[in-house]
Amino acid sequence: MQNNLYLPQQVSEMLCISVATLRKWRWEGKGPCFVKIGRKVAYRPSDITEYVHGQIRKSTSDLGLNTT
Repeated sequence: MQNNLYLPQQVSEMLCISVATLRKWRWEGKGPCFVKIGRKVAYRPSDITEYVHGQIRKSTSDLGLNTT
């Protein structure tokens, strides 16, 4: 992989989740966007950042639908 792409193992460590959870999220269409290169899966840093920013909440009842 190129230096500007992260492997699933690296992303799982960044997000403090298991590789299996990351795999399940891909299958369910959840989690950060990813890149498929042949059979390999990789993640762009910008997609990880965008995903994390989309998870910001002000309270536990905040569904994250508002941008204010």
